[in-house]
Amino acid sequence: QVQLVESGGGSVQPGGSLRLSCVVSGVLSGWTFSNSPMTWYRQAPGKGREMVAHIMSDGENTIYSDFVKGRFTISRDNGLSTVYLQMNSLKTEDTAMYFCNVPGIAWGAGTQVTVSS
Repeated sequence: QVQLVESGGGSVQPGGSLRLSCVVSGVLSGWTFSNSPMTWYRQAPGKGREMVAHIMSDGENTIYSDFVKGRFTISRDNGLSTVYLQMNSLKTEDTAMYFCNVPGIAWGAGTQVTVSS
């Protein structure tokens, strides 16, 4: 069973920054963190869940949704089984619950990000 725990959310003013972390633990036959792609999603109140950023197992290949390109950076530390989301130049529309995901395997419980003046 694989578990994900997100942290780093909070309340910031527009233009501020936050760094989210997602620690992955557990054991699953045929799966290892270092060989797994990872994805950050978010869900704002009253809206569906949307992909924010995706990173391949090598840490070099990444994909971003248009609404975060140039502002957010996804990275990973395979030695720590952790994936990060550095969020800069935050906007009020970035307010959402942010979730970490192992594709096809598990979700975290999420961490709340609120951007407000």
